[in-house]
Amino acid sequence: MIGVCTTLVGLVKIVEVQIGPSHVDEAISLTAILFLVSAAASYLSMRLDNDRPLALRLERVADICFVIGLLGLSTITILFAYEAI
Repeated sequence: MIGVCTTLVGLVKIVEVQIGPSHVDEAISLTAILFLVSAAASYLSMRLDNDRPLALRLERVADICFVIGLLGLSTITILFAYEAI
């Protein structure tokens, strides 16, 4: 998903030449950070014992960050498609 965000930022930079400056690339970068936190938390939860409370907490953080990132990326994409942002 971080690669998708990186591709989108590059495409937005190309389109900005024609439509003018926008903050879409900054918003997409924030979703990339959410996906990075999700991946790191997921990795750490797998490396820890499943019985430890920290592993369960990290797993929950990974799930929440991933879902928020998906919702954010989808919202940004829809708003950008309709030229609302």
